[in-house]
Amino acid sequence: MGGGGRGIRVVPSEEDLSTQFNVASNEAKNAFGDGRCFVEKYVYNPRHIEVQCLGDGKGDVIHIWDRDCSVQRRHQKVLETAPAMDLPPLTRQSMLDDACRLLSAAKYLNAGTVEFLVDKQGKHFFMEVNPRVQVEHTVTEEISGIDIVQSQIRIAAGMTLKELGLTQDQIPPPQCIAMQCRVTTEDPSHDFRPDTGTIDVFRMPAGMGIRLDDGPGFPGAHILPHYDSLLLKITAKARTRRDAAAKLTRALKEFRVRGVTTNKSFLLHVLRNDEFLNGFVDTGFIAAHPELLTPLKEKDRAQKLLYYIGDIIVNGVPPALGATGPPPSPVDPLIPDILPVAKTNKSLKKIFDAEGAEAFAKAVRQNEGLLITDTTWRDAHQSLLATRLRTIDMLNVAVPTNVALRNAYSLECWGGATFDVSMRFLNECPWERLEKLREVVPDIPLQMLLRGANAWTTNSTLNLIFVNPLAKDPDNVVFEFCRLAKETGIDVFRIFDSLNYIENLRLGIDAVGEAGGVIEGAVCYTGDIADPKRGQYNLEYYLNFVQDLKNLGIHVLAIKDMAGVLKPESAKMLVSAIRAEHLGLPIHVHTHDTAGTGVASMLAAAVAGADVVDASTDALSGLTSQPSLGALVASTSGTNLDTGISLEEASALNEYWEECRGLYAPFESGQKSGSADVYIHQMPGGQFTNLLYQSTQLGLSGQWSQVKKAYAIANRLLGDIIKVTPSSKVTGDLAQFIVANNLTEEEVIEKADTLSFPKSVIEYFQGYIGIPPFGFPEPLRSKVIKGQTIAGTALSCFEGRPGADLPPTDLVAAKEILEEKWGSKCGDRGGGIDFTETDVISYCMYPAVFDQFIENIRLHGELSHLDTRTFLTGMKVGQELSVNLEKGKELIIKMISVGEPNEEGIVNLQFEVNGQPRMAHIKDKYCSIEHVARPKALKNVLGSVGAPMPGAVLETMVSKGDKINVGDPLVILSAMKMETVVSSPVKGVVSFVVVTAGDNVDAGDLVVEIDESND
Repeated sequence: MGGGGRGIRVVPSEEDLSTQFNVASNEAKNAFGDGRCFVEKYVYNPRHIEVQCLGDGKGDVIHIWDRDCSVQRRHQKVLETAPAMDLPPLTRQSMLDDACRLLSAAKYLNAGTVEFLVDKQGKHFFMEVNPRVQVEHTVTEEISGIDIVQSQIRIAAGMTLKELGLTQDQIPPPQCIAMQCRVTTEDPSHDFRPDTGTIDVFRMPAGMGIRLDDGPGFPGAHILPHYDSLLLKITAKARTRRDAAAKLTRALKEFRVRGVTTNKSFLLHVLRNDEFLNGFVDTGFIAAHPELLTPLKEKDRAQKLLYYIGDIIVNGVPPALGATGPPPSPVDPLIPDILPVAKTNKSLKKIFDAEGAEAFAKAVRQNEGLLITDTTWRDAHQSLLATRLRTIDMLNVAVPTNVALRNAYSLECWGGATFDVSMRFLNECPWERLEKLREVVPDIPLQMLLRGANAWTTNSTLNLIFVNPLAKDPDNVVFEFCRLAKETGIDVFRIFDSLNYIENLRLGIDAVGEAGGVIEGAVCYTGDIADPKRGQYNLEYYLNFVQDLKNLGIHVLAIKDMAGVLKPESAKMLVSAIRAEHLGLPIHVHTHDTAGTGVASMLAAAVAGADVVDASTDALSGLTSQPSLGALVASTSGTNLDTGISLEEASALNEYWEECRGLYAPFESGQKSGSADVYIHQMPGGQFTNLLYQSTQLGLSGQWSQVKKAYAIANRLLGDIIKVTPSSKVTGDLAQFIVANNLTEEEVIEKADTLSFPKSVIEYFQGYIGIPPFGFPEPLRSKVIKGQTIAGTALSCFEGRPGADLPPTDLVAAKEILEEKWGSKCGDRGGGIDFTETDVISYCMYPAVFDQFIENIRLHGELSHLDTRTFLTGMKVGQELSVNLEKGKELIIKMISVGEPNEEGIVNLQFEVNGQPRMAHIKDKYCSIEHVARPKALKNVLGSVGAPMPGAVLETMVSKGDKINVGDPLVILSAMKMETVVSSPVKGVVSFVVVTAGDNVDAGDLVVEIDESND
């Protein structure tokens, strides 16, 4: 008895005889109940040819021609063709005659297959007779028209071949080609390792010339390790071999299975292989073509989306997302219909594209009226909604925005915290966001916020977004980032430094200049130049700094008032003074409306000579955001400061954003009004709501007023610094530290050498983010850094630009690391990601965040096409949802049912996708059911040996303390009646054996630990 290639092992040497014999015998005994083995001649890479026969037990036997079963793995056939191609006529006839003569002599009864091997010289060797209907009988039925199963039943009932009309002369030679493939639950990229699990999607193919013989597959089916891995047989019939392969290829492409890995990719590779298509292959075909085992890069977007929706339904949004407010509004925003208007003059975007940055700056200065930058797509939602605005809600209104704001200076849509948050929390690629926005907004310059020496490397804890002081991007990363940003769609780069440290700014300015972007150099504003008692940040300081920026070659000057402390009179004084000294330099003013004076300050700046001011759509303006766009448009309409923006069109956009903001209710901070105490604490608008949230998480929710007062104290302790990311984070951390420890300003100084300050504070004093304009305060600095050293050096602090001496990042090596982790080299199921230049830069700047982003993409896919309400709340039973994945690819998803947690805490959810049933199986993270999971083998630790596949442990071959060499057998596993020997990848001593015979394991479960140090 036998079959399926089980119980067969090749013995290449005498040393392998014992192990291979025992494995073959055990496998045969488990599969067939008989462990006896035959020793036969090994024919190297032969063809495997079968002759299908029928016998009536009276001595009459017929053949129904032959079939080629040479495409095999582990001696298991996976693709069969009838008849066998290019057999020498004499060889074919000899096999047919031998098969019939053998069975006739035995008075064979019913269907049987006589199997041969054919060597390179055309000599055939008898293998065996299979006394049953075989899996591949379908190809013979298709070329002959004979129903083999029915014939066998009728013969068993007593009929003879003659009575059935089945005599050899009545069976003509085949007039067509039939080809069958076996779809199995095996992973070709892992040596055809059997896979187990629950089928979530099962969609069968159809069409002319396609035959289906199905097995255990259907949505919800459990594929277990105890049975054969065959899922479905697909047979195609056509007049030629290539036509049959083409039909089979089409059917396989239509076939959908999700939830378990299949060999579908391997079959498609075989069917496209020229060697296979042009003639015959032998049993060594797979081994000679390892490229056949490469997994197809299937997107699987629909099922990943269902898993995300299901996870939200079962477990809610992740706590780290910070969605702690009320649920999203049930109202869908209405997209305004704004008719395009022909422009009478050349737009700033066209001037920049055609003539460059200097011409752009000249056109800004020559513009009659006040230009506007709309911050709705970046700083507005960063200031009010924790940077959670999603790409889909921008794209929905992008086309009307391109019309309504056609006369704007720019749209700020990138930079700040958007890069980090989109990957970390929203499962969106920031580069794809930029690319999509650029495509639908071709007529308005796009702007980003860029931190001079660090691009914008950020970190975050819950809703607090800040630049990581440790992250000093090497210069080549900054240059490469700016090049890619410009190529992807950014026109205007606002370059700032949190301390107005000119050396940090110099790098960013040079990088943007080389990339060909508009260099908008920023002077960060703090203090109050109208108050002579405010000290060091006076008008002279700002004028000198502006001159330094101009000397570096900026095209536009930005006055960045990140806290909203630029009062109207101060704005007038500062802008008029700068204008007097720099007549040809465009001036762009940015503020926050925390105190409610933003509109007044921007109007004062415009009257004094500013060319551009920042504003946000009314629904996302005010409080810690920018001033109202509608207010500025209305206030300047008909004057020499007219913005060129229609109030009616701006209001139409605002109606959309009023409704859209309701979708983001979970992220509202709860602020009810502005606050003039910003002039005291000077907290940046982008930090205000984030620090409020973080203080709540730290147990300081009832002490927010004390935190704000402590913020002012922290600022003084740090030397009255400019406060913007990341210096604002340092100030906020110190403020919370003061409140949490109930310290006074004097106590901080007195006890500084004994206090455990936040890491960001220590690094600030060590110079990680640069040098403040008026130096570090003493003796506090010396006390804080006493005994501290910079990692990897003997230095206690930096003396200049922190990243100046960093070696260039090897971007080629960085890409190779990504390939090893997540790409085609990773060897993991679901790998094979093609990484782009932008991916590499994202990884260089945010390695941990990018890794988590890729892990989320592999699990849930890109979620930017999912509407925001569903993104935050999932679906309700009976609800139907439309999702546009891309042009021409739409999913209609219907929620059918939500089950209860099973004994392992798994919830089964049923959906329909485009009318086809699908399932998702979600672990209830809050279910009280306990499920004991086995420990997993450690990645990248060779001595931590895991199970290569799910299955049952048949035998453990080692014990604790055994000395072993590379390749020694450790454990024998059985899955789907196939045995696998788990061998040692290292030399060492067994320190722990986790499993015993009879245990069931999953792929990756730890089975043996080996200590390499004791070899």
